[in-house]
Amino acid sequence: MNIRSLTRGDGVVIGAAVLLFIASFLPSTGGQDCSGPLAKYCEAQSYSSINAWDSVAALMSVYLAGVIGAAIIVVSRALPQMQARKVAGLDLGQFGVALTVFVAWTALWVLIGAPSAGAGQIIGLIAALILAGGAVATPLLPPLKAALIGAPKPQPATPYGAGPNPGYGYPGAQQQASQGYGYPGAQQQPQGGQQQAHGQQAPVDATAGGPAGATAAAGAPADFAPFWFAVPVARPLYGEDGTPAPIAELAPGTWYLAVEQRGAALIAQTQDGRRGVLQDTTGIQRG
Repeated sequence: MNIRSLTRGDGVVIGAAVLLFIASFLPSTGGQDCSGPLAKYCEAQSYSSINAWDSVAALMSVYLAGVIGAAIIVVSRALPQMQARKVAGLDLGQFGVALTVFVAWTALWVLIGAPSAGAGQIIGLIAALILAGGAVATPLLPPLKAALIGAPKPQPATPYGAGPNPGYGYPGAQQQASQGYGYPGAQQQPQGGQQQAHGQQAPVDATAGGPAGATAAAGAPADFAPFWFAVPVARPLYGEDGTPAPIAELAPGTWYLAVEQRGAALIAQTQDGRRGVLQDTTGIQRG
């Protein structure tokens, strides 16, 4: 159920239905004239204790019918697939609106025909009119069509790497070399070679069985070194087996590790250790 699809008009409908349900417990009849010889008779009748639950006809045709109509309207809008279902040739939402109009019409004539109206009937009629008005006017008035629950405010943009998980790929973080490849700002050693004196690197045999040789055999650049990167927008990460469905989504503001290059694509590793192919590498920020 998508609660964010509800509108302000749906809020009016829900509030009116709650008020209508409360009115069903209030006295349906007003006080009687108990002066004179009718005093003992009035005392025995206890008019003030009669409410809608003592009359099945009024309860079902006004009070509970209104609550049911409101529930149908809200459910049909929160679950769009329910709108395709029809009742008496009407969509479920349209049937709920028609039911609320019937409730308002019935409540009006129940009040007119009552010898003495109590708080339950008066408040019930007001709630029924609000209920029907909100149900009918919601698709017509722009103020009522506005979202009942606003969309969450976007989070302020933060520099890459300042996300909630700075321990993984955070630029300048103090990590041990055993935790994986180097991180932005750290001194890195290419795989398959050793650091020699005066900052010169030992030659690497691309045909050897080490990681550098495997990278070259896979068609990646022989001088590729793993690096950290961040994406400007959310981008899907696809499986290395070529399946069309994404296995993960890379989110901006987080650093990921590029462990291999395949043409224009990168083999990226997520925080939980999953590897996949990032096909769209445009605009990425290297660490």
